[in-house]
Amino acid sequence: MNVFTYHLAKTTVHTAMSALLSPPKASDVHGLIHAECMTSMTLGSSIVSPSRMKIHQLAVFAKWENQNAIDDYLENTKLGRVLAGGWYVRLVFQRRWGHVDEFDGLADCVGEANLDAPVVAVTLARLKLLQVPRFIRWGKPVEELVRDHPGITLATASIRLPRTVSTFSVWKTQREMLEMVWGNSSISKPKRHDMAMKERQRKDFHSQFTTLRFKALSEHGQWDGRSDYVPSLNS
Repeated sequence: MNVFTYHLAKTTVHTAMSALLSPPKASDVHGLIHAECMTSMTLGSSIVSPSRMKIHQLAVFAKWENQNAIDDYLENTKLGRVLAGGWYVRLVFQRRWGHVDEFDGLADCVGEANLDAPVVAVTLARLKLLQVPRFIRWGKPVEELVRDHPGITLATASIRLPRTVSTFSVWKTQREMLEMVWGNSSISKPKRHDMAMKERQRKDFHSQFTTLRFKALSEHGQWDGRSDYVPSLNS
């Protein structure tokens, strides 16, 4: 069974830059299908803030043939040991909307959705460079909406210049995530995500874009002093 992982790790600038410039490849790593290496960003922070991009923090989203391949990589490679020293979740795919070539072949939906169960959401996009100003204008309010939502336990963003952007979020329930998506949350300015999606439909910011939903299989390590972000795994 294919398994996905999402990693957050603090490291040196040199290690982070090396991963961005030369990410692990399926041809070199046994059992790896594809990996995206990115620099973490502070979700919702000012675009011009020095804290916006955290070049010493890596975010890695990867698809693997099986869990043994994950174990082998984390134990026996230099970058793998860096990632193992951070925080990560192992994920099983549930639902896809949109498309990115590197994660081709995923079904639209697998199995029944439990709206009261936790869910992990990953977005991945390839930006159209001329649309970056519009993307920032419409995307930043959505970042703030997700960051401040009471249904969130962890939310972050990441980037690999010049075109790749991603978000990662852990939700207490899938119901709360869907309420946010459709603008039905009982919070201030709940329509921010819905409005941004309508603007995207009017004129796309991206050449490719996908939203993926997952069930967490396991959670490992700590991030910001915590190790209990996925409720069902620690209840």
